Amino acid sequence: MSDILERLADVVESRKAGDPEKSYVSRLFARGPDAILKKVGEEATEAVMAAKDGDRLRIVGETADLWFHCLIMLAQYDLRPADVLAELRRREGISGIDEKAARADRRRAKVERK
Repeated sequence: MSDILERLADVVESRKAGDPEKSYVSRLFARGPDAILKKVGEEATEAVMAAKDGDRLRIVGETADLWFHCLIMLAQYDLRPADVLAELRRREGISGIDEKAARADRRRAKVERK
């Protein structure tokens, strides 16, 4: 799975400085982070609505759209799918409840250091 994500990330990266008149991805980059983030939000909403409708084909299609736009978001911030996969690997085997509590502890510690 990570192979296709890495290949798509390479394509997205190659479009960062591309011609906005010729590439949808280049157009999003040209419009800036807010446009990219708005698009991720829209795609997430569409995926949720497809799931609520129980339409399996639409769920897959909308999730593909969401993942693609997440790749654009990652590229905007000079991140790669490997960064997300490394975080998922780090979390593997850790209870979701424990992981959430650890994140809250890290945030509290960061605030206290300020």
